[in-house]
Amino acid sequence: MRWFSRIPPAAEVVPSPNIWYHQQAYEVENRAQDVDGEIWRVLRAEHNWTAADVLDIGCGDGYHLPYFARDARSVLGVEPHPPLARDAQRRVQDLANVRVRKGRAQRLPADDASVDLVHARTAYFFGPGCEPGLREAERVLRPGGSILIVDLDVTSEPYGRWMRTDLPHYDPPAVERFFAAHGFGCRRVTTRWRFADITAAESVLRIEFSAKVAQQAIADVRRLNPGPGEVTVPVGYRVHSRGKPTGLVLPGHSAASPDSPGSSSTSPRIE
Repeated sequence: MRWFSRIPPAAEVVPSPNIWYHQQAYEVENRAQDVDGEIWRVLRAEHNWTAADVLDIGCGDGYHLPYFARDARSVLGVEPHPPLARDAQRRVQDLANVRVRKGRAQRLPADDASVDLVHARTAYFFGPGCEPGLREAERVLRPGGSILIVDLDVTSEPYGRWMRTDLPHYDPPAVERFFAAHGFGCRRVTTRWRFADITAAESVLRIEFSAKVAQQAIADVRRLNPGPGEVTVPVGYRVHSRGKPTGLVLPGHSAASPDSPGSSSTSPRIE
């Protein structure tokens, strides 16, 4: 989840520094994350996807797609990196209600008003610079649908401290103001990551942080887990949520696009 504090304006796809190059270690990370299911509980409370059509932006190698598929009517995973998209397709090949397509957040391969829930987890939506993706997410949502964005809470310790050290120019309050200005609510979620042993934890921390910060993080985790066996790490998240109104959106409404003052449309097309 080591990511960029701002998406370069001209960037079509910003390479992920972890899963693109360290897919095996990232699989260990996915399995370790949120072992108590706190994020899933918050997501479902914000928008229950039972019998709904779900779009997962930046789905990577498809780790979360089967979870949505248990209850959803359909699931579409969108991933820009071809090797990951192929692996995602292999992961869900036996699930009849799941499709995977190569695509970008800025130009989603989905029709207007075709999904009920847009989900993104630690992918693309990191604050200023992600406006094109927000507009696309709004375009593909049906009225009454929701955008749910999961990112790391950089104010939460100790993981947030390691991230702030690695990203000294990242401004957590500014990111929260950005999402609030775009009509999102925010819920903080406290989770635990659980690894089989310290070796597994180290493999993940080394792909998430620069070498110097990774060493500090490993030392901190060893202090938190002095004995042998399982290793746990507290990690905080934020869930940003915004619903799409079912009626006309008037200028000044929280769901109106801040990029287009006075506009009554919340779903401009990206051409």
